[in-house]
Amino acid sequence: MKQVACVTGAASGIGLAIAKALAGKGYRVAIVDLRDADDMEETLRSLDGDGHTYIQADISIANARESILAGIKKHCKRLDLLVNNAGVAPKQRMDILQVSEESYDRVMDINLKGPFFLTQILANYMIELTEAGVLEHAKVVNISSMSAYTSSTSRPEYCLSKAGISMMTKLYADRLSEFGINVYEIRPGIIKTPMTETVQAKYDKMIFEENLLPINRWGLPEDIAAAVVSVTTGAFDYSTGQVFNVDGGFHLRRL
Repeated sequence: MKQVACVTGAASGIGLAIAKALAGKGYRVAIVDLRDADDMEETLRSLDGDGHTYIQADISIANARESILAGIKKHCKRLDLLVNNAGVAPKQRMDILQVSEESYDRVMDINLKGPFFLTQILANYMIELTEAGVLEHAKVVNISSMSAYTSSTSRPEYCLSKAGISMMTKLYADRLSEFGINVYEIRPGIIKTPMTETVQAKYDKMIFEENLLPINRWGLPEDIAAAVVSVTTGAFDYSTGQVFNVDGGFHLRRL
């Protein structure tokens, strides 16, 4: 039976690149996103292989997370890999001295609370399947951001949410190790996606004129997808809680 991956926020951008890469490696993919199912038919057809499914759900809502589990059980019968990719930026960048509770709650609910409790419910399903002998080496991959450790005072709620994802990775890596389920964090840098379109000019200047990055280019969704695929190969089965920086070398903090 084919291995199954659940990828959240996979209707576009990084998530879609991850879904396509995993499908290309033989996974059946369960895509989770907010878009109407009719709008996702072409996307599902674009994935290599067959048996892929789409689950429309808002991960920040408890009963929606239950529906994700139900959908995976119904359509896929197993879950070998969870990729927590779904996330949002603030609707409006606001200085930390003015940011609203509404914006804080929205970003934290989607970017941190949702992945935390989705991992909880799906990890318990993985444990059940592992103990039944159905799975070997199930994995969880959390997509965080260089904002997990980089101050950006015009979007503090986003930075806090990604710092939380980093600790969430450590916590689940610790707890799930008992069951042979490894947990990893992939930390993207400046990636060319719809989320970064509004600040393209700013980052163009920083990358190409100010030499922000040792690897002097924008990151692509496919760069993150390649990192996710590498984790699935078994090359890092003796690692858990590991952070992979996919950021053009930004984390070097060079002088």
